Amino acid sequence: MNYHNITTDDMLNGSGLRVCLWCSGCEHHCDECQNPQTWDIKSGIEFDKEAEEELFKELSKDYISGITFTGGDPLHESNLTTIFSLCDKIKKYFPEKTIWIYTGFTFEQLFSNCSVDRLTETSALRQSIMKRADVLVDGMYEKDKFDLNYPWAGSTNQRVIDVQKSLSKGKIVLWDSK
Repeated sequence: MNYHNITTDDMLNGSGLRVCLWCSGCEHHCDECQNPQTWDIKSGIEFDKEAEEELFKELSKDYISGITFTGGDPLHESNLTTIFSLCDKIKKYFPEKTIWIYTGFTFEQLFSNCSVDRLTETSALRQSIMKRADVLVDGMYEKDKFDLNYPWAGSTNQRVIDVQKSLSKGKIVLWDSK
């Protein structure tokens, strides 16, 4: 997996102060995307042990609320193995930290072929990542639905979903900051 940047003390991409990993690779190509340079899976630099150590060093700080995976699209097929591994380690070593994921996929698309015998490896990895995520900001950015005051998303069609509540209730539950 390639990535473009690791930002620290970020307060624009999820609640609290966060570490953000800006992944390379996106097939959605939203009109007027804020990060078109991240679309190419070969752009950026290779995510390696040093980058992982930087993420975990930042996550270990008491004042950091969690990590946000964004980009690009962290759920792009080329990113799944690395993102899954990171989510797994974060839940093990930093269980109090939250995991936010921004993706152009909708929650329904991620869980559309839920029967085990129909799951592809890609679908299974995406669902395994979701089972470790706390918040999903889903859907493609739509420039005609841009709203600067809409919290945590770029356009009003995107939803900020409480993943764990949604999975336990079997329906979409929006995240509530209260």
